[in-house]
Amino acid sequence: MTILHIYPQNQPAEPHTVTADPDEIARLLAEQDVRFEQWPTRALPAGASQDEVLTAYADEVEGLKAENGFQTADVISLSADNPQKEAFRQKFLDEHVHSEDEVRFFVRGQGLFYLHFGNDVYAVLCQQNDLISVPHGTRHWFDMGPEPEFTCIRLFTNPEGWVAKFTGEDISSRLPRYENLTGASR
Repeated sequence: MTILHIYPQNQPAEPHTVTADPDEIARLLAEQDVRFEQWPTRALPAGASQDEVLTAYADEVEGLKAENGFQTADVISLSADNPQKEAFRQKFLDEHVHSEDEVRFFVRGQGLFYLHFGNDVYAVLCQQNDLISVPHGTRHWFDMGPEPEFTCIRLFTNPEGWVAKFTGEDISSRLPRYENLTGASR
């Protein structure tokens, strides 16, 4: 289930808002200029290739490209049996920004986006069917958990793909991690 926790940055142990209502999540995120939608997913074979995923969602990808000027799309997929899963997790755990919007559509599995706005941090547990578009310049980080299981379509305006500028802030270490919010094993 998709869920949103909103934490005060100075008291990150206790959220002041928690909701699993998709319409409420979309409304609260829209107040911060974050796009959140739920789209239908399609049945794909286990271990579907990037080409199979992009072909299955070609109409949606082309629509987003036309609407937002994205140049490229790719697929990122990670499973718990990946021997480099901890290194991949660490890569995204520190607060950073991008010079372009960060767009993800969850085809399979789940992951946790943390979005830092002013004095609040929004922790959005995205699931299969969720589309999230984080505006450029938004301080954020991503936690895939200790046993990642997800496949996402990513869209970019920069043909180089994912390029981050780390803020150097330690706020990501002060908020509950994926396993604390989802009850996943460590």
